[in-house]
Amino acid sequence: MVNRDNYLLTKLYLKYLSEVTQLDAQSVQRYWFHLRHLLLWADGVAVGQAAEIRPAFPAYIATVRGPEGDQPLAPVSAKKIIQTTKRFFKWLLVTYPHEYRAFPAAWIETLRPPKIAPPADQHQFVTLDEVRQIAALSIADDNLALRRDRAAAIMLYLSGMRAGAFGTLPISAVDLQQRAIRQWPSLGVATKNSKSAITYLLDIPDLIAVVEQWDQFIRTCLPTTAMWYTPTISQWGEQTLSADRPGANRNIAVSKRMRLLFRAAGVPYKSPHKFRHGHAVYALQHAKTMADYKAVSMNLMHDDIRVTDSIYAPLTTNEVQQRIAGLTGGSTPLRISDNGMTDLVNSLSNDQLSELLIAMAPKMKG
Repeated sequence: MVNRDNYLLTKLYLKYLSEVTQLDAQSVQRYWFHLRHLLLWADGVAVGQAAEIRPAFPAYIATVRGPEGDQPLAPVSAKKIIQTTKRFFKWLLVTYPHEYRAFPAAWIETLRPPKIAPPADQHQFVTLDEVRQIAALSIADDNLALRRDRAAAIMLYLSGMRAGAFGTLPISAVDLQQRAIRQWPSLGVATKNSKSAITYLLDIPDLIAVVEQWDQFIRTCLPTTAMWYTPTISQWGEQTLSADRPGANRNIAVSKRMRLLFRAAGVPYKSPHKFRHGHAVYALQHAKTMADYKAVSMNLMHDDIRVTDSIYAPLTTNEVQQRIAGLTGGSTPLRISDNGMTDLVNSLSNDQLSELLIAMAPKMKG
């Protein structure tokens, strides 16, 4: 049972973040999500005795499962939870110095991210073949929910959007003629850190056709203020579309529906975020110039091209196999020929390319 005083203290902290540090509502909600783990760990024990609770908080976080329930928390998620908890305790000691004068402040510094073993395949992503298998799924016309889910899966791959942003995307933000998505918080799109940008779809004609079909259908049924991934209502065996705005946890609903879709298509399940990975891998594999590479980074709404390179650039298993096999034929010396930089870039290893991208990123203007 969650200690009531602990709960009230976390709510006061969230109020402080909102009113004093002026964090936006979406960021405050993320802090609340992180602090829930502290409340569950402490259970009925007051946070003033946190140093005495066993297992220690980092050890407890190492046992927490991720949203899908079959894997540990992602290392980045565990790190954010620990950081939020540290900030909370520091605020607690500063705000209530008399009440917590006996609290061992040094304990706060023991809050460090747990060592969580990464999954066997860290760079898992939805492939183009898997998306096409989903696109080929035969669905009855009156099964609006599954038709919507199929279009959603393809849109996630083509756009590279985060599930939270996609689930709050109004029809008015989608311009398929220009292949453009207006990820604008002013339109109600819940982007990460409230960033605002126009991003673009991969131009893969057979996949675009499926998305266009759904887009045309919903525009005949709903106002443009309704969600592109609109809720459906089932009544008396019939499905209708709803113009109502979905709840705050729409990304969780998207994840659950994707499980059903993957099962129907006979494709091994991957979370909605793996469509973003697939989008990035496809785009980077087809990038031919540094300008292309930067465009991919901007389309993912990354502030720094190094973020794109560190997360999405690792080679796929097949590429590693091909490159290793090619080593037996001897290596080509690094040189610049009549073709200039083309030969130079082609001769670089993946690590060398990463170093080159990091070095070049600050110098690129567009």
